[in-house]
Amino acid sequence: MQLASFFFVKSSKFLLTTAALGITVSAWAFSLDELSNQDASAGLKAALNKGSELAVSKLGVENGFYNNDKVRIPLPSVLEQALPILRMTGQGKQLDELLVSMNRAAEAAVPMAKPLLLDAVKSMSVTDAKNILTGGDTSVTDFFKQKTAAPLAVKFLPMVKGVTDKAGLSPQYNAVMGQAHKFGVVPAQQASVETYVTQRALDGLYLMIAEEEKAIRQDPIGAGSKIIGKVFGLLK
Repeated sequence: MQLASFFFVKSSKFLLTTAALGITVSAWAFSLDELSNQDASAGLKAALNKGSELAVSKLGVENGFYNNDKVRIPLPSVLEQALPILRMTGQGKQLDELLVSMNRAAEAAVPMAKPLLLDAVKSMSVTDAKNILTGGDTSVTDFFKQKTAAPLAVKFLPMVKGVTDKAGLSPQYNAVMGQAHKFGVVPAQQASVETYVTQRALDGLYLMIAEEEKAIRQDPIGAGSKIIGKVFGLLK
């Protein structure tokens, strides 16, 4: 089914529903089948570009993670729970420094995501577009995860390791958490500081993309792009 046909089905259901309820549809709510495949693709790509660029720009700066309660990378729960005792033994300062360095590492790594995110947009197929349009409120974010999560993890890891190593706390973290993993206290992702931060950086990135996607869906016109307003406005 072509996108135009898909839009026609959506439009028909919309018009039938509004007619049954006795609602007058305003002039701007033209049939979705009038939206060309080209416009649909352009609108989706514009939204994908906008969402990913805003997410990267908000996170890939100093304090982009650290000052954002939604994405700040905390100490692993096993360390958080032991923090009062560790502070009593004089290790509180080291853990505070570790916390800052983990978030700084994520902030340094996130800008590396931009080229891969943009490449994912360029490679979007008609099937991808259908899945995004029919996939619900997180379909843009799901698309990015599917296309970029694995390669971004590979890209982020050495950058994260370089930043956390500079803080000089990685060996201590890895020694403690490596032992904890052997005893089944922590999952494998937390066994080294670089794998833990890499995963949390990716989680934060996709969370912020989801926030931008939500904002576009709620206010397509406010996205500042005529084609985004046109496509997503008709999906509201």
